[in-house]
Amino acid sequence: MRRESGMRKITDRDISLTFAKGMGVLKAFDTSSTHLTLPQIARTTGLDRATARRLVLTLVHLGYVKQEDRVFSLTPRILVLASGFLQARQFGKTIDPVLRSFSQQISDGISMAMIDGLEAVYVAHAGADSRPASIGFTLGSRVPLLHTAIGRALVSSCPPEQARHLTENAPLERFTDSTVLDRETISADIASTSKRGYAFVDGEFEAGVAALATPVRSDSGEIASLGISGNSARLMDENYRNIAIDTLRECSKAVAGLI
Repeated sequence: MRRESGMRKITDRDISLTFAKGMGVLKAFDTSSTHLTLPQIARTTGLDRATARRLVLTLVHLGYVKQEDRVFSLTPRILVLASGFLQARQFGKTIDPVLRSFSQQISDGISMAMIDGLEAVYVAHAGADSRPASIGFTLGSRVPLLHTAIGRALVSSCPPEQARHLTENAPLERFTDSTVLDRETISADIASTSKRGYAFVDGEFEAGVAALATPVRSDSGEIASLGISGNSARLMDENYRNIAIDTLRECSKAVAGLI
């Protein structure tokens, strides 16, 4: 159960289980499963086929999912669900121009992430990186909190109790030979991130790719982080890394006043 701010606890009797199951169907479609059959949807969500069929056909009727023969996939209408969040915070008018301005100073794309459950989700990006990682990130992309610089910077921004919860419960998964799977080691690095003001991860999420990230410390209480990623050799260059860190710190200060 979760507690609403300033309100009583939400119990199972307060929620619509059918709606929750429908959201589970939407979440079944991810970067590795963009086109699914009904049996695949049922298996991924843990629903029986009759329930899965009813829910996915409802989403087809509403326009969030399309059907081609026996295969289902998301439609662009799904973006409407995110537009309210982005427009309410005026990301296009305020955040994106700031990211773009600072990205031009270092010729690297700058991304912004926030916490969603036990993962980091990308909410903004600006600038074109001529040396992109092979995993392409777009708005809404989700990455691990514990194996990425942008994720560790996020955790370092959290209040102590929340940071401890995330460090103890966020998933651990081996992505490369360099992936750190020891929670105490990761916790120590997050503590160091909080003290020095930036996170640096090399090759843990993708081989040959390093990343830098800085926390965004907002007076409003919003938790966010900014990061760049690229070829390990480039980010291991001390001169460039120091310039990138200073740029991300200044960008974080600018963004902090906008969220």
